[in-house]
Amino acid sequence: MATELGLAHRYAHSLAQTLMVPVTVFHSEAGYAVVTPDEYEGDPAGVVTEFDPHEG
Repeated sequence: MATELGLAHRYAHSLAQTLMVPVTVFHSEAGYAVVTPDEYEGDPAGVVTEFDPHEG
């Protein structure tokens, strides 16, 4: 978990580009986290950003 949104964004972008899979940044009580969209089971309102390496 990251406590800073900027750090979570950098990590998510790097992860999406490296693995070539979409990732979702979400916010929870513990901070920000990054998972693949199919693994996210939380409230859709908690989603901050989605990175898809296949979109321009």
